[in-house]
Amino acid sequence: MIQQKTTQNAISAMSRLAELYGDPPTLASSRDIAESRNLPAPLVAKILTELSRGGLVTGSPGPGGGYRLAKAPREITLRDVVQLFERDTSSACPYGPGWCGTHEPCPLHHSLQAMQQIYQDYLSYTNFAVFVGKRS
Repeated sequence: MIQQKTTQNAISAMSRLAELYGDPPTLASSRDIAESRNLPAPLVAKILTELSRGGLVTGSPGPGGGYRLAKAPREITLRDVVQLFERDTSSACPYGPGWCGTHEPCPLHHSLQAMQQIYQDYLSYTNFAVFVGKRS
């Protein structure tokens, strides 16, 4: 249900950093992350910049530098990433904008509302701890 390809790629980059999480955390360059996820390096660099602006990753420049998660993986949810890259689509109505809430609900309103709630709960409760130590 994640709409944007960029969001999917951001989750991929974050999952790689979660895999490397430890004490001390292993730093990864944008190129290393791109290669491990089969993504274009320039795209990963842009994504990491946005994740850094959003406070989800930190970067260290120069030789021996790289990126790491800004918080423990269990403290970062999928919702945190999705909010950086996607606009809210929770009010999308098949009758068009401004229908549900101002008219009688459309025939799909209650089903779509229930599915949206499940999706939002999933994003809120799923964190990056599921990826810690899974691959190298």
